[in-house]
Amino acid sequence: MRSSNPVFSRRGFSRDNSGYAGFGAGAQAGAASQGNPYASDQYAGNPYAQPSNPYAANPYAQGGPDLQQGYPQAPARAAGRMTIDDVVTKTGITLGTVIVAAGAAWALSLPVGVGFGAAIVAMVLGLIQSFKAKPSPALILAYAAFEGLFLGVISKYYNAIAYGAPMQAVLGTMAVFAGVLIAYRTRIIRVDRRFTRFVIGASIGFLLLMVANSLFAVFGGGDGLGFRSGGLGIAVGVVGVLLGAAYLALDFKQIEDGVAYGAPREESWLAAFGLTLSLVWIYTEILRIIAILNND
Repeated sequence: MRSSNPVFSRRGFSRDNSGYAGFGAGAQAGAASQGNPYASDQYAGNPYAQPSNPYAANPYAQGGPDLQQGYPQAPARAAGRMTIDDVVTKTGITLGTVIVAAGAAWALSLPVGVGFGAAIVAMVLGLIQSFKAKPSPALILAYAAFEGLFLGVISKYYNAIAYGAPMQAVLGTMAVFAGVLIAYRTRIIRVDRRFTRFVIGASIGFLLLMVANSLFAVFGGGDGLGFRSGGLGIAVGVVGVLLGAAYLALDFKQIEDGVAYGAPREESWLAAFGLTLSLVWIYTEILRIIAILNND
């Protein structure tokens, strides 16, 4: 599945187009198998298993003599597989790059034009990564650096309009992240196919609406259709934050599946990339809402 993002689509952990956050075509067929409710055959429980491996149905099996005889054995993760620690480390590196670049842009007082130029470069790099077969750490970190430059420029701009808005937006983003994580872990939010289709469809509609608003603003002047000012702008911003929160839930599902089914360790860079996209989206939407509230 190629998972979408509010900013731009990104590749999920699998290349099939039949499901959400899956790891192979068999994982979406609908018949339950050991450890995977979407598996359709003996080996679908482990999307990276080979049919020649008699222990493939158990993604944690090591193939030792104890398992051959049916005796229980403490599960041990194979080397080179993604773990939560990998995801946390890669996400920390990626977000750290964003923060350092944003701080540099703020300190240097880069002009707004440079900021939007950096945003275009970041978008191009993000799209390239989205269509690559494998994650590229260098590409992801380059994206993070240019995205950070953009965020530093617009944060200083909005701080001039509404003093303290960037810090408030950071705290708001952290609150959204914590809230979604708790809701996901307690299964208040359940990520299934219906949820995924709704989020992707809503985000496409939202982005089309924002593009139309931008075109009217460029060619007609003012705030275009008015989707970024006044009460309507606040409502649109809230919708944007909710969409960003929904994509965080999709990110958590992809990470959970990647760890459970033994995704390659390099996929942790994709997880970091996806989380960064979602968090940046939420931050910018909250920043706009705060600026509108202060102007009103």
